[in-house]
Amino acid sequence: MIVADDLVSINLGMLSVLKTLKVADVLSVQYCDDAYLKIKKSYQDQQPYDLLITDLSFKKDHRDQEYASGEELVAAIHNEFPDLKIIVYSIEDRIQRTRKLIREYGIKAYVCKGRRGLDELTEAINLVYANQLYVSEQVAPALSKKSHLEIDDFDILIVKYLSEGLSQDQISQQLRNDNLFPNSLSTIEKRLNKLRIQFKANNVIHLVAIVKDLGLI
Repeated sequence: MIVADDLVSINLGMLSVLKTLKVADVLSVQYCDDAYLKIKKSYQDQQPYDLLITDLSFKKDHRDQEYASGEELVAAIHNEFPDLKIIVYSIEDRIQRTRKLIREYGIKAYVCKGRRGLDELTEAINLVYANQLYVSEQVAPALSKKSHLEIDDFDILIVKYLSEGLSQDQISQQLRNDNLFPNSLSTIEKRLNKLRIQFKANNVIHLVAIVKDLGLI
């Protein structure tokens, strides 16, 4: 097993949990690139790791990294070594991001750091080894099939810009500046109208509040 977190204290906490579970041969790293290279070498040596536990946020320092975040690491591992089980252990509790990691990258558990984080991580490890999925209660709606979770990344981006105080005209211009399509004002208006109906929001300010409460932005 390999654990990746840039904070030594978090790594020590995870190692303590794994010791209690009597998990042998655990490697701890603080950089995503190190995790990737160790995993790649384990497959080359025909002694692959059976589980990766990784944070999502890694602070930048003097060392250049090909994989700057846990999500980039997860995506690379899923693409090259899809049979390796992955648990995300993160302070972030955004439902939309959790859903993406589960659906697109096949992670087996999403555990939120907090007071019960290590207890939940223990439970998650046991369930993952039993081929079951685990998510913390804060992000459990990510598994729901209800329509409000069908909001896509483009919708999220528009609402995020609204939350930052941009007008619909400014959002259209920002999308053009970033070479993102579609970017017309009419498209943005249609998207926001659809979301207001879907979320039963009275106006765009109410829409932003609802989406924030759901942890989507």
